[in-house]
Amino acid sequence: MAMFILRRLGVMLLTALCLTFVVFFLTNLYPNLEKLAKTQANNRMSDDQVVTWLDNRGYLDSTVVKYGRWLGVAPSFVREDDAGEILYNSCARPGEDPATAGRFCGVLQGDWGFSSVFKDGVLDILAARGVQTLKLMGWVMLVMVPGALIIGVLAGMREGSKLDRSLSTFSIATTATPEYVSGVIFITVFASSAVGLKWFKGTAASAMENVTFENFTLPVLTVALYGMGYIARMTRASMTEVMTAQYIRTARLKGVSFGSIVLKHALRNALIAPFTVIMLQFPWLLNGVVIVETLFNFKGFGWTLVQAAGNNDIELLLGVSIVSVFVVLATQLISDIGYVFLNPRIRIA
Repeated sequence: MAMFILRRLGVMLLTALCLTFVVFFLTNLYPNLEKLAKTQANNRMSDDQVVTWLDNRGYLDSTVVKYGRWLGVAPSFVREDDAGEILYNSCARPGEDPATAGRFCGVLQGDWGFSSVFKDGVLDILAARGVQTLKLMGWVMLVMVPGALIIGVLAGMREGSKLDRSLSTFSIATTATPEYVSGVIFITVFASSAVGLKWFKGTAASAMENVTFENFTLPVLTVALYGMGYIARMTRASMTEVMTAQYIRTARLKGVSFGSIVLKHALRNALIAPFTVIMLQFPWLLNGVVIVETLFNFKGFGWTLVQAAGNNDIELLLGVSIVSVFVVLATQLISDIGYVFLNPRIRIA
């Protein structure tokens, strides 16, 4: 197991470097840098002035060199005048003397850059916004996973029954409805004055300070319902397959009660496939919260991503990519380890 984890960690590190390099390359294309220069300096800058501004700040260096600076393995870019006085240091933050700034600063040093939109450190912004998104994702998982497992198990216990068809229809309907559709429907029906059902008077923005039933139910349901159907369908398929296994038939012939068969024999084996699906919901939730947080004006990780992309905040976009890559790779590692423990055949092999 230790060697397995070490190998996976090595693959994760290599994958993270490749993915972050791709994102770094795309965000540092010249049109993005040109827009950054005009945003930071003057929108009426000429093409020559843009080139000069970018050159004086090291943005025109090779992508590999810039990526090394961003990681913190290459020295910072320094621009000096004819007298040798340091005019610019890429490690210097706003208001800091370039001459006193360090020569190595990057992700490995805990310096993720400075946001041009929020005027704050990227790591501080993501930490504050990430806590809000973790709050949303936590409540979503509490609603989505138990609900999906119950629906899937009940549907798979008696394949072809009316209960199975009803629950399967519900699962398909929730999965087929995107978050931006269900979110608008929920707001229109349950929160706006257009229909008259003002059941949820609070706003998701107020949930950032104090979570209540009124201000947090609609965002949670919007995300949870979309993922619930997929997990329920996977659980139903797995449960249906297990219930037709030979050892289940043997247990029935021995007179074991149906409830004991489901809980003690079928459920654990039926959860092997859904476990992997459940773990993969965490990366999906990062995509789902982008829509929902923007729709409900909940200023979390997804809302920050939209703001960074809309305002060409390169440093913040790169910070978001680090978090996204880490979440994807970490959940896959946990999924693989959990799958080994749930499936004895893999553990023995």
